[in-house]
Amino acid sequence: MATITLNNIAKSYGPVEVIANLDLDIRDGEFVVLVGPSGCGKSTLLRMIAGLEDISAGELLIDAERVNTKPPRDRDIAMVFQSYALYPHMNVERNMGFSMEIRREKKALKAERVAKAAAKLGLTPYLERLPKALSGGQRQRVAMGRAIVRNPKAFLFDEPLSNLDASLRVGMRLEIARLHRELGATMVYVTHDQVEAMTLADRIVVMNLGNVEQVGTPIELYEHPANLFVANFIGSPTMNIFDCGFANGGIILPSGALLPLPAYTIANQQVSLGIRPEHMHIATDGPADCHGEVEVVERLGSDTIIYTNVPGWGLLVTRLNGTVGIRIGDAIGLVFDRPQIRLFDANGAAIRYDGQP
Repeated sequence: MATITLNNIAKSYGPVEVIANLDLDIRDGEFVVLVGPSGCGKSTLLRMIAGLEDISAGELLIDAERVNTKPPRDRDIAMVFQSYALYPHMNVERNMGFSMEIRREKKALKAERVAKAAAKLGLTPYLERLPKALSGGQRQRVAMGRAIVRNPKAFLFDEPLSNLDASLRVGMRLEIARLHRELGATMVYVTHDQVEAMTLADRIVVMNLGNVEQVGTPIELYEHPANLFVANFIGSPTMNIFDCGFANGGIILPSGALLPLPAYTIANQQVSLGIRPEHMHIATDGPADCHGEVEVVERLGSDTIIYTNVPGWGLLVTRLNGTVGIRIGDAIGLVFDRPQIRLFDANGAAIRYDGQP
């Protein structure tokens, strides 16, 4: 296990800056997930930690030791890639233990570690098979087993499940979560999949254009996004966001109605209101915050997702529990759960909420 500290880390390719002055502390035994859109720098950051990319500026510390110029083999870190990168002519047992073989470690120790890793990953019956005789999920487990056998200080994962189908991804997520719990190892994981991030991470790092937008637990990011970028990026369906005006004691909705929100401290005239799809419900007896016509209904069994076209507002997404009797073309009213409303200023930063969420 290890701590990983990035102090003012930067990465440039000539005049192109990919990562700018990034600071991050990864605690011993922590599972940290890096997320962000394509090109945000998350894989580049992971490769710098591994030693596969040079660091343009700043310091990278592993267990308080500066490792900027250390080659990958001397950092005691194992990396699992998107591609399995298995040797096709070697069986599972040799693939898993090959790193120990080239370091000329004792055969008995290698056999012991391979056997333990295979047992953890359910690979014991497949040790004599070649990679071509394995399924995609089994090959990814072999790649993970190869990393475990090394007994490294930290594990780095670069979108390891993106080549698997949906059912295999679910199974492998459970495997990785179980491994982290059993090994207690420091893990840094890059993904574009929000479900992976929300279910695996102790903390999530949201990146955009080489910068860190917010670091926090999955629930912190979901319930209290620091800015509009995080609010839009975390959550599926995404948060509903629309522009509003400001008035004493509340905000002016696009419909012109006043929405009292005395618990917020608002210092400027233009705000954006954000509300998660599950924090709205259909008005039945009382007044509604907005009215519109249902355009799309997605019936998922456990949930129903409703897309409502609200004149002057745009398309609002509502998530309701179970199956509901709403049809396309229905006119409905929507009510916002007041404590779950989030406001953002003209620069996109979250506005402080003085009440209890």
